[in-house]
Amino acid sequence: MFKKGKVVILMIVIISVILVGLIYKSYNKPKVVVVLKNLDTQYFEIVKSGVEQGFKDFGINGEVVAPRKESVREQARILQEIYQESPDVLIVSPINSSVVPILDKFTKKKHIPVLLMDQNNPWPNKTAYVGSDNVDLGKKAGSLLSSELHPGNKVAIIAGNLSVPVFKDRITGAKIALKNSGMIVAAEKAGVPDDLKMVRKEVNQILIENPNLKGFIATHDNLAYRIIKVLKEEDRVMPVIGADGIPNMVKYIKDGTISATVAQNPFDMGHLAVETALKVIKGEHVKKIVDTGVDIIIKENAQERLDFYKEKVHFGTK
Repeated sequence: MFKKGKVVILMIVIISVILVGLIYKSYNKPKVVVVLKNLDTQYFEIVKSGVEQGFKDFGINGEVVAPRKESVREQARILQEIYQESPDVLIVSPINSSVVPILDKFTKKKHIPVLLMDQNNPWPNKTAYVGSDNVDLGKKAGSLLSSELHPGNKVAIIAGNLSVPVFKDRITGAKIALKNSGMIVAAEKAGVPDDLKMVRKEVNQILIENPNLKGFIATHDNLAYRIIKVLKEEDRVMPVIGADGIPNMVKYIKDGTISATVAQNPFDMGHLAVETALKVIKGEHVKKIVDTGVDIIIKENAQERLDFYKEKVHFGTK
């Protein structure tokens, strides 16, 4: 009986030591907070999955948060709350430059490193930017559209809110490539929301004014996807180039609705941002720009991209 009691006590001690060790390990993991623009689009769902995989792979005590409906005011409020938490590193995809004064508080008052992700900004106090070169992305989009057309063909550019620097950069790059290829930008519309009714209105107006239009470039895939929907309603077939490579666009390539698009690597972007944060915490040197690249998606590699999303983000499994 006495021996059994000693065994029980020994087991309790061992379990207690293990639990204390786990708690200690958990509390001593570096804390990284990631603030995205939103969490209700496929693109940022993929970014979030990459971030969370990075937390697991690199032993990070991490958190991902975002405002509802991509609200600048809400993102600012979230950043103010995180400032009180004092994480080891902040990773943020700023909706626009209005949050820069808050980010300055992190770096100047608390000396917390801030990484920008997806959305770069000339803000001098950032530790690094992790994401695509959006001027280069725009050039690739313009070149890809031009490769499906002929010099002198008319095309249109539809953009989101140009207070978002990403969209400005993509348009800049697209115009350079289109001009170099002899394309004519016959119509350009900015400030178009991700709303099918509004996109339908703008696309139909452009088509009425330019009946010989041969293609579209959109600053992001939510717009491109809706442009394609409108064209299908009108029984019009023409190339539409987006930017993000979300599953909805890739499916259009797979089924032959469009032949190609350019695509960021949002999963890699999230994962690399966390890896870069860990390097910063360890005091290692990091590049000012960590370029996550741009891919061309065509029918031959569309299924591979969809399989990747199914595995990593579980799109198509529900």
